[in-house]
Amino acid sequence: AGWRRGYSSAGAAEYLHRSIVPTMHYQKSLPRLPVPKLEDTITRYLNAQKPLLNDDQFRKTEELAHHFEKGIGRELHEQLVAQDNQNKHTSYITGPWFDMYLKAREPVVLNFNAFMSFNPDPKSEYNDQLIRATNMTVSAIRFMKTFRAGLLEPEVFHLNPEKSDTEIFKKIIRFVPSSLSWFGAYMVNAYPLDMSQYFRLFNSTRLPKLNRDELYTDEKAKHLLVQRNGNFYVFDVLDRDGNMLKPSEIQAHLKYILSDNSPAPAFPLGYLSSENRDTWALLRKNLLDNGNEEALQKVDSALFCLSLDDFPIKDFVHLSHTMLHGDGANRWYDKSFNLIITKDGTAGINFEHSWGDGVAVLRFQNEVFKDSTKAPAISPQSQPASVDSSRAVQKLDFKLNDALKAGITKAKQKFDASVEALSLNLIQFHEGGKELLKKKKVSPDAVAQLAFQMAFFRQYNQTVATYESCSTAAFKHGRTETIRPASIHTKKCSEAFVRELSKHSTEELQKLIVECSKYHGRLTKEAAMGQGFDRHLFGLRYLALSKGIALPDFYQDQAYARLNHNIISTSTLVSPAVQLGGFGPVVSDGFGVGYQVHDDWIGCNVSSYPTRNGKEYLQCIYKSLEDIFNVLKGKKIGS
Repeated sequence: AGWRRGYSSAGAAEYLHRSIVPTMHYQKSLPRLPVPKLEDTITRYLNAQKPLLNDDQFRKTEELAHHFEKGIGRELHEQLVAQDNQNKHTSYITGPWFDMYLKAREPVVLNFNAFMSFNPDPKSEYNDQLIRATNMTVSAIRFMKTFRAGLLEPEVFHLNPEKSDTEIFKKIIRFVPSSLSWFGAYMVNAYPLDMSQYFRLFNSTRLPKLNRDELYTDEKAKHLLVQRNGNFYVFDVLDRDGNMLKPSEIQAHLKYILSDNSPAPAFPLGYLSSENRDTWALLRKNLLDNGNEEALQKVDSALFCLSLDDFPIKDFVHLSHTMLHGDGANRWYDKSFNLIITKDGTAGINFEHSWGDGVAVLRFQNEVFKDSTKAPAISPQSQPASVDSSRAVQKLDFKLNDALKAGITKAKQKFDASVEALSLNLIQFHEGGKELLKKKKVSPDAVAQLAFQMAFFRQYNQTVATYESCSTAAFKHGRTETIRPASIHTKKCSEAFVRELSKHSTEELQKLIVECSKYHGRLTKEAAMGQGFDRHLFGLRYLALSKGIALPDFYQDQAYARLNHNIISTSTLVSPAVQLGGFGPVVSDGFGVGYQVHDDWIGCNVSSYPTRNGKEYLQCIYKSLEDIFNVLKGKKIGS
């Protein structure tokens, strides 16, 4: 339907597609995130504590929990419910969650920002740096324009796509008023997802402020920020009517930047965005007072940041390091996202996490990948427009005093030291994947999580606090809920596989895997329905602190602190656009595990610091997967 795309006079498609159902059609009628019952939360909390504690510790924690449930916890819960009923436009977790992110003072890089890298373009000649940068930039602008025009297809989770993901359904549902549309989708087993985060993808940044940062968005800005070699460039990509520049002009400007031979700055500003937030807030004030207001305004309000690196990618580990942190000079970690494209056309996204979650970024990434590969704006044969790029492109110039130069030098030293301490390792397990697991009637996600538990048990001989994130975007202003993959079931199964293989028949081992799978499936369903315990307990604690109440004993329990010191932090996203994703450990003695279960293989990306051995952990994961798959295939396994 080429003719249906909106064409401007310039001839390039301005939109990705034109949805007949308006983008925000379901937003008004999305169900609200439930506040779980307090007794359910306490039960779920104790279930998660059980595998981590010995009997004496558990008894003490259980006592504190029941005491909390009958006393101060009940009062806080009732206040939370009352407060939630007065704020029907949002969810009970929205305020506290933004606060949690924005009040954190650690650097965003490695601690909060995550990355997802794009698959290469299937047509290899399109993986040229200039061509891919142009095509992806054009597709990103098309996404933004499509979204702002209300023409982007609403994000819907289809449980029965042949009924709901159809033209006829869309033609009917668009006439159902917004206040009821969610129910119409629900009738055909389709779940519209919250899209309130999407507007922050563009023209947005996180501004460092003392004690609590601020999210800033300026939808009027029409320029793109481009970084190369630590230098900052801006040029307009929209005209005054909001039409996109011709792709050939964008190509010309990017070509100009790629061939600019200005030296790298002696004091690259990018490092400042990797600093402790209070340190950075003070330095930013100094920057503003030193005559850099206009330049910083350009950085903060830019559509997004395109980071062009001058080197090719060597392997997956190098790819992960490049996309997760890079060299520190050619990034602006505070932007809602950096689109990174290396010399060989490898592309990825590094995104700041306070404004939104993986699902919004993933949708953007899927659309950009699809549009830039299926309907690329320019081809390898395209000639850049003959425009005067030296006038259109402005190289930002920052005025630095001695304090700022010292600040940048110090930021660089700290950045280099953090990156030096970080290890990234990967494996690909090719002996099976989703297809085989579904045939054996076990949950693919549960098997991956069981392998992570089994591996840690093999390596360190213990079961530790583990975090798996689950989106609650099925609810208005939902964010995420925690799945707690470490259970008495995974512990029992790990002990059987690691310590007492000879005692169990293959059939008994299969039973143990199935038990883990069932329990994990239940936890996942509960979390997705807003029925976890972590956000609820977090909300109650936040409420107590905000009311100036003394922190209840329940929260001062060592076991509570230990459960929230997530040694194994995991997250998964699978998409045809994404090659791999990853993030840093959330604690200094932890692992950050990004994983993907594909049809016939499983990929795993692990980050760690010196107190943990990520390479060995991955070898243990590999062995665990091997053992689990062999048992499911009915093979006898040796220790």
